[in-house]
Amino acid sequence: MKRAIVIVIDGVGIGELPDANKYGDQGSNTIGNIARQTGKLDLPNLERLGLGKIAPIEGLKADIPAEGNYGKMAEQAPGKDSTTGHWELAGLIVNKPFPTYPNGFPQDVMDEFTRRTGFGVLGNKAASGTEIIKELGEEHLKTGKLIVYTSADSVFQIAAHEKVAPLDKLYEVCQIARDMLTGAHAVARVIARPFTGTCAADFTRTKYRKDYSLEPFGETLHLNLKKEGWPTVGIGKINDLYALAGIQKSVYTKTNPEGMQAILDELDQTKSGLIMANLVDFDMLYGHRNNVPGFYNALQAFDAWLPAFMEKLSEEDFVCITADHGNDPTTPSTDHSREYVPILAFGPSFRQNVNLGVRQTFADMQATLADYFKIKSTGKGTSFLPMIVKE
Repeated sequence: MKRAIVIVIDGVGIGELPDANKYGDQGSNTIGNIARQTGKLDLPNLERLGLGKIAPIEGLKADIPAEGNYGKMAEQAPGKDSTTGHWELAGLIVNKPFPTYPNGFPQDVMDEFTRRTGFGVLGNKAASGTEIIKELGEEHLKTGKLIVYTSADSVFQIAAHEKVAPLDKLYEVCQIARDMLTGAHAVARVIARPFTGTCAADFTRTKYRKDYSLEPFGETLHLNLKKEGWPTVGIGKINDLYALAGIQKSVYTKTNPEGMQAILDELDQTKSGLIMANLVDFDMLYGHRNNVPGFYNALQAFDAWLPAFMEKLSEEDFVCITADHGNDPTTPSTDHSREYVPILAFGPSFRQNVNLGVRQTFADMQATLADYFKIKSTGKGTSFLPMIVKE
C-alpha cells in the first residue's frame, strides 16, 4: 500500500543557481526576496517542516527541530522552463535547451501556422501575456486574427477571446500548432490563453489555460511505475507537462484551491502509487505578474491547507513538496528564474529533521521515489531515501 504524494509549488525557488548570470537571473531568490519585501513570512506549517532551515528566510526559524526533512535541489539541465524542470524531477534530463524566440517566430513558421489553421496572426513577439491582450485584444476582436506570442521560455502561446475562438476551437488550433512545431522548432510547450472582456481596460485571462508539451523522449518515473503496475495520477498541469506519458488518471484543475481540494479527494480514492500535483497560481498569477502580495497570500493559503492534508496521510505515505524553477516577483523580469528549488520530504513512518543538503539534480526526486517503490530507476539522480528511512 505504498503511496507517494509529490506537490510541485510552481515557481517557488529558493535562491539563484551558480549559473544564474547566464540567464540574467542574478539576485533571484523567490522565497527570500518575498520575505524581505514583505518584512517577514508567517508560514508556521512550512516552518515546522523545515523550510526555514534550507536557507535564511526572514520570519522563518532555522533553530528548531524540523518535523520533515529538508534541502534544496539544483537543476542540471540547461534552461528554466516548466517542462524541463518537471521532466528532470521525473528522471529525464534534457541535454540542450529547447528553442526560444526573443525576436518572434520565423515568418515561414507563421505562414505555415496560418495555412494549417486558417487564422491570421497578430503579435509574434516576446511579451507579457496580460499586456499583449491589452495591446492587441481590440484589434483581435475586429479582425479575427489570433494573438501569438512567446517569452524567455520555450513557448508558443496563442491568446484568443472566447468570442473569436471558443475553447474547443482554441484547443484544436493549439493541437495543430503542437503537431507542426517539431524538429528545429520543437518548443517545449504550446499554450492556449483564452480571455474575455469587451475592451483593453477589462480584458481578463480565464482559468482555462491549457498546455501542450512535447512527449518525453526517454524514460520517466511515471512510465516505469506504470510498467510495474503502480497507479499514477496527475493533478493540474502535470498531465499536460508529461503529455500524459505514464499517467493513468488525469485530474484537471485550473487554480491552487481546485488543486489542493483535488489532492484531498485523491487521497480518498487512490490508496497506492504516485499522486503528483502542480499548484500553478504561484507562477501563473503572481510570479509572471510581479505580484508580491498575491504570491505571499498564495503561500499562506497553501500553508494553512497543510494540516488538513497531513491529517489524511496513512502510515506508509511519503510526501515531497518541491518546485520546478523560480519565478521571483520582486525582480524587473516577469519570466521564470534560474534557482534552486526547495525539497521538504516527510511521512508518518520516516525520520525527521534530516538535512538532505544541496542535491545536484532535480532527478534525485525520481531516484528517491524509484527506491521507495522498489522499481527500476531512469539512471539519473541519487536517492536520499536511505537518509530518512528509520532503522
